[in-house]
Amino acid sequence: MSGVPRSEKPAGRFRRMLDRLSTSQEDLESEELREDTETAGCTRIGDCHDRQIVTVTGTLRTVTQRPRAGVPALEAELFDGTAALDVVWLGRRSITGIEPGRRLIASGRISMSRGRRVLFNPKYELRPLGRE
Repeated sequence: MSGVPRSEKPAGRFRRMLDRLSTSQEDLESEELREDTETAGCTRIGDCHDRQIVTVTGTLRTVTQRPRAGVPALEAELFDGTAALDVVWLGRRSITGIEPGRRLIASGRISMSRGRRVLFNPKYELRPLGRE
């Protein structure tokens, strides 16, 4: 055996194929989302801090309508492969195109609520469906 650990050796085509076959679907999707974040030039959600103005991208995992203080609110969970972020549109019951599985880019100021990152009433851009 050589003295160089496997992680430092250049990965050949066969090794990469074996790694992809042995990796779970969730891990593969997370890796794809992280690459998409870098390609789009956005901030990774895992790197976002309270009161920071950011532009993030990811896939909507869930979309629910939940009133906040008696006001209708549309809430969605955005995931980019590093962490999740709650996106909340106050005063909205629904928004065309905002649905689970949809990719989007959102911009605004991060706030923390009950230990979770939240983006209220962000500027957003829906990403095309399917592969780009």
